[in-house]
Amino acid sequence: MSDSTDSTVRCWLVERTFDDRNLVTTVYATPDGSHYQQRERSATSLQNGSAVTAATEIPESELEAVPDEDTRERYAEEVERTAEQYDPDEAI
Repeated sequence: MSDSTDSTVRCWLVERTFDDRNLVTTVYATPDGSHYQQRERSATSLQNGSAVTAATEIPESELEAVPDEDTRERYAEEVERTAEQYDPDEAI
């Protein structure tokens, strides 16, 4: 399947960490917590207008399966909490 026809899934921010190399790691997960995408971006790029939003549309082909049940449950709970508190395009 080509990327141009790949359907997308709304994923919600479930985790954000900062490291000593000035990188911000974000994890977006599907509502059921079964799939995720992890991204690393520089803190500088975030300060210059590339905001982290509560949700984003991610092509299905770019999602990875969550390897264990505990993490799937935690991600699903965090998706629910984030979705209740924020609009999808709201910067958080």
